[in-house]
Amino acid sequence: MVFNFTQKVLFKHCDPAGIVFFPRYFEMMNDCVEAFFEEALQWPFESFHLTGGVPTATIATKFTAPSRHGDKLVLTLEIGRIGRSSFSYLMTAHCMEEQRFSTEAILVHTNKTGKPTPIPDAVREHLTKFIKVVA
Repeated sequence: MVFNFTQKVLFKHCDPAGIVFFPRYFEMMNDCVEAFFEEALQWPFESFHLTGGVPTATIATKFTAPSRHGDKLVLTLEIGRIGRSSFSYLMTAHCMEEQRFSTEAILVHTNKTGKPTPIPDAVREHLTKFIKVVA
């Protein structure tokens, strides 16, 4: 399975040239991750951030084409690997058939003090449904 998140490129995302200012893509990525946690994992940020978090440990992004005000992007998220207290995700954004970026990141589940903590079993079970199938 894959998780899809639709994002219209808004005026606030764009620089004076009318294209997405690249840091705004990272906000879109985080919006997709937050929606994934709520909708796919049934673990909304506002619930678990009371006791911990999921900071990004690493992220590598390749920007392949510009996006412009009004474009409708579809961000697709799949899980790469699940560890004891961390997991990786793979995300792409497309506008129609054109890829705009691809990214891979590792999130770490932590307690309130920032110490890595095992991913809860119920969340792990949901994550496994989104593991990327390699053809």
